[in-house]
Amino acid sequence: MVSLNDLRTPKTNTWCPGCGNFGILMAFKKALIETGIEREDAVMVSGIGCHGKIVNYVNINGFHGIHGRVLPTAQGIKLANPDLTVIGFAGDSDQYNEGWGHFAHAVRANVDMTLIVHDNMVLGLTTGQATPTSQQGFKSKSTPFGVIPPMLNPIAHALVSDATFVARGYSGDMFHLKNLIVEAIKHRGFAFIDVFQPCVSFNYLNTYAWFSKRVYKLEDENHDVTDHKKALKKALEWGDKIPIGIFYKKERPIYSDSLSQVKDENLTKLSKQNIDITSAMKEMM
Repeated sequence: MVSLNDLRTPKTNTWCPGCGNFGILMAFKKALIETGIEREDAVMVSGIGCHGKIVNYVNINGFHGIHGRVLPTAQGIKLANPDLTVIGFAGDSDQYNEGWGHFAHAVRANVDMTLIVHDNMVLGLTTGQATPTSQQGFKSKSTPFGVIPPMLNPIAHALVSDATFVARGYSGDMFHLKNLIVEAIKHRGFAFIDVFQPCVSFNYLNTYAWFSKRVYKLEDENHDVTDHKKALKKALEWGDKIPIGIFYKKERPIYSDSLSQVKDENLTKLSKQNIDITSAMKEMM
């Protein structure tokens, strides 16, 4: 079984001291250990942003891609090799700006993978611009007079797009977040976790103190994760009380169940010896 020591890498961590990414990193490592997944059987995919460095800090297979393209890459890996456990890591700008179009379709397709969004409500790597989850009125380098449009609600969007696993975590509660990641990895289908991840350098509003005063656990209220209407009602809560935990969970066929090319065979295990691409090459030339 894999251990914390096995998951260490020699890379120097360059996140700011106190960054919320540390809580996500440790929660993920502990989730991997708890699920019993071996290192060679898991793949991480990340995008551009502070979060993207996470693939350097976990000793498993990793792909650090371009901005907003975590989901196409992760979905392709899973469809080509369904034996792998695939976990995508994206930032709030990475996923909810450039990657937003991919999000709705990944939810619909229900490819069997997990997406974890590091949601610090600011662009940290580029030193502090607003993102789609920045609150109205939030002043930043790109919005010196305050954010004008209302903040995007990824939980509600996932729910109305027929997501099969929707959750929200908080990196300031690592044990709770670890449990969410374990449940997401076990889920057969597209599992989505939005994680509040305070940026200690560029978000002066959504701090650890701000979140810790507001977040509460849905399970403490005996929330029924099969009740879609209640999940949506909870998704709209914001202000003095903000829920974290699993909002909704259900089963429905995954994408590859209806895709004849990959339904019964692992593409990576097909013989490559007798493939003739001559006709395809002639057609392209």
